[in-house]
Amino acid sequence: MGINMKLKIILFCIGLVLSACSDGNDLSDAYGNFEATEITISAEATGNLIVFNIEEGQTLKAGEMVGVIDTTQLYLKKEQLEASKKAISTKFNSVIAQINVLKVQKANVEKDQKRIEAMFNSKAATQKQLDDINGSIIVINKQINQIETQNGTIINELKSLDAQIAQVEDLLKKSVIINPVGGTVLNKYAEPYEIAVAGKPLYKIADISIMYLKAYISGGQLPKIEIGQKVKIIIDKDKKGLNSFQGIISWISSQSEFTPKIIQTKDERVNMVYAIKVKVKNDGQLKIGMPGEVRF
Repeated sequence: MGINMKLKIILFCIGLVLSACSDGNDLSDAYGNFEATEITISAEATGNLIVFNIEEGQTLKAGEMVGVIDTTQLYLKKEQLEASKKAISTKFNSVIAQINVLKVQKANVEKDQKRIEAMFNSKAATQKQLDDINGSIIVINKQINQIETQNGTIINELKSLDAQIAQVEDLLKKSVIINPVGGTVLNKYAEPYEIAVAGKPLYKIADISIMYLKAYISGGQLPKIEIGQKVKIIIDKDKKGLNSFQGIISWISSQSEFTPKIIQTKDERVNMVYAIKVKVKNDGQLKIGMPGEVRF
């Protein structure tokens, strides 16, 4: 092999090395993985899951109905309570009618009382007549108080029934599964016609339109960044190319920690690092768990 050929081979190798060094990895200031705010939605009632219309990867809107837990027993319970309330209300109306009758009687007796008092003062009525009329009023007052006591018991029964009906209505409402936040279904944990139990997870959802790159920096890099600062995010496009996004630092840990084994830092000798999160708008390329790099 001639000298010129050897020189060409050496120059070609140097070019490959320089090309590898210029692919951008050595310029990155931090490394990490993308994550999103994941929410696990659980059942709030117990029963047969008669409707459950979601699939993994499906996009849901906030307020969208995604399932129904069987409400037959709850409906029957409410009907029973409503019937009991109606019966007690009828009894309540009867008590009120009795009180009104006694009040009318009392008003008539009070008129007679005033007349007899006037006659007594003018010596036209006896003490016994006055005592009898006063006694009649006392008897009527006792009767009214007794019935009002019964009325208080009935009112308490009505309040108790109202509370029980409210509880059943709350369970009926919770039997309809409403998706609370917009996002993409990540995992589905139940299927139609399975028994749902209050507190049992049904599915996991996350808004992946906004992603967060959780990365780690050294203490020396900490003074160079601040919350709200715009940074450049790099991901692999393919084996040779890179894609970049604009991100905003949304969180900086106030405490250092040992370098996670899966994370590289700019200075591999650093033992203690600080976690940061960079908020990035996702155009569909970013996935949960995907690696990424940060350039300040």
